[in-house]
Amino acid sequence: MHSPVLVLKDSLMRESGSKVHRANIQASKAVADIIRTTLGPRSMLKMLLDAAGGIVVTNDGNAILRELDLAHPAAKSMIELSRTQDEEVGDGTTSVIILAGEMLHIAEAFINKSYHPTVICRAYTKALEDAVAVLDQIAMSIDVNDRAAMLGLVKSCIGTKFTSQFGDLIADLAIEATTIVGVDLGQGLREVDIKKYIKVEKVPGGQLEDSKVLKGVMFNKDVVAPGKMRRKIVNPRIILLDCPLEYKKGENQTNAELVKEEDWAVLLRMEEEYIENLCMQILQFKPDLVITEKGLSDLACHYLSKAGVSAIRRVRKTDNNRIAKACGAVVVNRPDEFQESDVGTGAGLFEVRKIGDEFFAFIVECKDPKACTVLLRGASKDLLNEVERNLQDAMSVARNIIKNPRLVPGGGAAELTVSAVLKQKSSSIEGIEKWPYEAAAIAFEAIPRTLAQNCGVNVIRTMTALQGKHANGENAWIGIDGNTGAITDVKERKIWDAYNVKAQTFKTAIEAACMILRIDDIVSGIKKKQTPGAGQASSKPKIEEEGDADNEQILPE
Repeated sequence: MHSPVLVLKDSLMRESGSKVHRANIQASKAVADIIRTTLGPRSMLKMLLDAAGGIVVTNDGNAILRELDLAHPAAKSMIELSRTQDEEVGDGTTSVIILAGEMLHIAEAFINKSYHPTVICRAYTKALEDAVAVLDQIAMSIDVNDRAAMLGLVKSCIGTKFTSQFGDLIADLAIEATTIVGVDLGQGLREVDIKKYIKVEKVPGGQLEDSKVLKGVMFNKDVVAPGKMRRKIVNPRIILLDCPLEYKKGENQTNAELVKEEDWAVLLRMEEEYIENLCMQILQFKPDLVITEKGLSDLACHYLSKAGVSAIRRVRKTDNNRIAKACGAVVVNRPDEFQESDVGTGAGLFEVRKIGDEFFAFIVECKDPKACTVLLRGASKDLLNEVERNLQDAMSVARNIIKNPRLVPGGGAAELTVSAVLKQKSSSIEGIEKWPYEAAAIAFEAIPRTLAQNCGVNVIRTMTALQGKHANGENAWIGIDGNTGAITDVKERKIWDAYNVKAQTFKTAIEAACMILRIDDIVSGIKKKQTPGAGQASSKPKIEEEGDADNEQILPE
C-alpha cells in the first residue's frame, strides 16, 4: 500500500460533486426567500439596521441585498445579480432574484436524478432564447411623446414602491426630468444621462407635494459677499470659470529677496494689478454672475461687487457642468481666452433663496436646459432617502422607454404567456433536455404566483384560472391586478412593464442560474499570508489541536 498523498493543506476545506450543487441551491433559495415578499404593489417593507446604527426601510430588492452581509459564496453572486440589474435597467431587481431562485429550485430535482448540470444549462439557454422571442411577439410599441401613456407606464413600474400612494407625483417628476435631459443622437435614438445631468437635491422640511423639477439648476451656495452683491437677477449673463480669481502663490515655499524697501510696495502693487487685470478681462463681457470652481480673493470680490456683479466660488465641478448645460455657457479655464459665445444667456432668473436654515442658489427658468435638478421635500431623512430611491427607479424606467419604446404586459401576464408557449414547445424537443426545458417553462410562473401570494388571495385557484386563460399562449394581456389579486385585463388597468426591463430580467436570471449550477467544487479556507511577527504568536497554541483538523480555529474566519 502506498501512503496517501496529501495535495491540499489540512486547513483547507474542499467540497465537491452534488453536495456543492445542493448547498448552492439552498443558499440561493434563501436569498430569494428574503426578497420574495417585496414583489408587487402589496409588498412588505424590510427594515435594515446598518453598522452605523442607521435605519433603512425599503422594499427595493437591490437596496435590501446591498445592506446584507452574506457568508455563502453562491448567495453573494445572487446579490451581484440584482446590482447588475439595477445598473443596467434600474428596475426589476426583485423579480431577477425570485426567478433565479426558482430556476435553481427546479434544477435540484434533476440533479437528484443525476442529470448532468450542463444538460440542464443547455435546456435553460434554449428556454431563454424562446422566452425572449415570445416577448418580442407580445411587445407593443408606444409613442414617447404621448405624455399620458408614459405616465401610466412609469406609474405601473413604480406602483410597487412606497411612493405610489402619492399618485402621479414621482412619475411626473421622473418623466419631466428625463425629457429635459434627453439628447437626440440622430436616427431616432435618444440618450438620457441620468447620472451626470439630473441632480436630486434632498431638503428636509415641507411636504412631499412641494417636490418639483426645476427648469435649471440649484446648488447649496450663497454669493461671496451677501450684503454687497445682488441676490436676484432677471435674465443674468453667466460666466463660468475653472480658475482661481486670486493671486497665484508659489508652488512650495518661495523666497523673494528684496534689496530696497520700495520693492516691497512694488511687489504688493503687482499682485493687486494682476487681480485687477483678471477682473477687468471678465468685466468687459458685462456679466451679471461669475461662478468659479476655485477660490476668489477679497480684492477680486471688491472689484466685482463694485461693478455690480454677483460671484459664487468653490462650486463643485459636477454642479458647474450642470449649470453650463442648463444656461448654455461654456466653462472657461483662463480668463484671457474668454469669448462672447462663452457667456450663458439661457437662464431666466438667478436667485438665492433660504430653505430651512441654508442658502441655495437657483439658476432657473432656462430656455432650453439640458440639465435639471429635482428638488425633493419631505418630512424626514428616511422618507427622503426612500423617495430618492424610487425616483431613481422611475427615471430609469422613463429612460428605458425613451431608448426603446416597447411595452410588455405586467402583472405576471408576460411570464404566464412565456410559460404557456414554452410548455407547448417542450413537446417538440427531443432527447433528455425536454424535461429541464419544461421545468424552466413552469419556473416562469414564480412571478405571478408570488404576486398572488403577496395579495393574500387563494394562490392555487388563481394560478389554475390564469393557466387556463393562457393555455395556448393566447390572451397575452390577462394577468393579476397586484392590488386586489383579481384576474384582470392588464391592458385596461394600465399595468405595463418596459420591454428591455423584462428581457434583461430573464437573461440575467437564467444566465446566473446556469453559472451557479456549473459550480461543482468549493475550496475554502485559503489563508492570507501572515506577517512574520504576528504569525509566530498565533501559531503556538494550534499545535496541540492539529489532530482534530475540524476545529473552529482552523476553519476560515
